[in-house]
Amino acid sequence: MNNLLSITSNAADRIKKIMSNAPQGMDSLVIGIDKSGCSGYAYKLDFGNSLDLKNFEIIHQDGAKVLIDPKATMFLLGSVMDYREDKLASRFVFDNPNEKSTCGCGESFSI
Repeated sequence: MNNLLSITSNAADRIKKIMSNAPQGMDSLVIGIDKSGCSGYAYKLDFGNSLDLKNFEIIHQDGAKVLIDPKATMFLLGSVMDYREDKLASRFVFDNPNEKSTCGCGESFSI
């Protein structure tokens, strides 16, 4: 699916670094959505094996492999995944055009 999720070069570099220390048999980062937080939904990241996860969208970007949980597709459509660092934190950030609001801490969002 085109334009499902774009991954910046910073995010791809961080994913590759994380995957270099992944458990045996894991070849990709899986992105999903959970009902959580004060705004309703939160992004969920986990390790995955692309051979075991059927019907997941696969995105290859700058050597990084990301699988999108089919249940998260409608939430992520058109999003950009970035990795940002500042003096206080380092984290993956989703610039999601579907978000209607986010909580004050930025951990959850609503659609």
